[in-house]
Amino acid sequence: MAAAAISPGVTRIGWIGTGVMGSSMVGHLISAGYSATVFSRSKSKAEPLISRGAQWAETPKKVAEQSDVVFSIVGFPSDVREVMLGAEGALAGSKPGTILVDMTTSEPSLAVEIHQTAAKKGVFSVDAPVSGGDIGAKNATLSIMIGGEKEVVDSLQPLFSTMGKTLVHQGKAGAGQHAKMANQILIATNMIGVCESLLYGYKAGLDLPTMLQSVGPGAAGSWSLNNLGPRIMNNNFDPGFFVEHFIKDMGIALSEAKRMGLCLPGLALGEQLYLSVKSKGWGRNGTHALMLALSEMAGIDWKNRK
Repeated sequence: MAAAAISPGVTRIGWIGTGVMGSSMVGHLISAGYSATVFSRSKSKAEPLISRGAQWAETPKKVAEQSDVVFSIVGFPSDVREVMLGAEGALAGSKPGTILVDMTTSEPSLAVEIHQTAAKKGVFSVDAPVSGGDIGAKNATLSIMIGGEKEVVDSLQPLFSTMGKTLVHQGKAGAGQHAKMANQILIATNMIGVCESLLYGYKAGLDLPTMLQSVGPGAAGSWSLNNLGPRIMNNNFDPGFFVEHFIKDMGIALSEAKRMGLCLPGLALGEQLYLSVKSKGWGRNGTHALMLALSEMAGIDWKNRK
């Protein structure tokens, strides 16, 4: 069975998870002319979308019953399993030909399980985790890493293109999640460098915005430095991506690395530092809240610095 052609006004979209990123992502689909049925654990988070015409469903199963393509972006693999494979999950409400797209950063093995289980019912499944945080979600500039059958992935391009700018098919089911693990490994050690660089600049007496003008565009520049560096300097640690979710991602990556017999000491250090961030009560802050833990180790009161 081939996936149906997708077009605004015809294809019905389902969306599970209207949090920091999901609300912006489905909002772009609504703006592009797609009808949407949404579900979130907290209905209040979906109210802005409902006010724009989205329909509310009481369960992920009911979302799927009213949709041709169902997206999910939730917190943890256990949440993915519940909203996709649970008794009231999306697969239970899917008819043959429905496409399930999980955009949560989750376990590659779970993506494969969902794909295999869905196929038995004649349902398509794609894993498509994203990178770019709340900024990328709001600006529709996300990088989307996609695993699944090429024909199905190709059919989804009109939808992915409303949410992101870099859309890459990585391979078979689970490959999108593996690519996202590589992404998270890069972020973990890069964020250490960003925070330590700012700490060094501060201790050396440099004006940090001026320092960023020099290092940001050069070889040391990165998305984290140029986008989260200013937030760190302004003591804005609101989440684009939660620390506790990042710890989950690092745990998945380390588990996969162990399974493959791969040693990743930098990632292991990053996980330990972020566990320290969470232990101090900053688990619901953004990943750049690493600065709060590192500055405390350095004896610097970052928030009240002069």
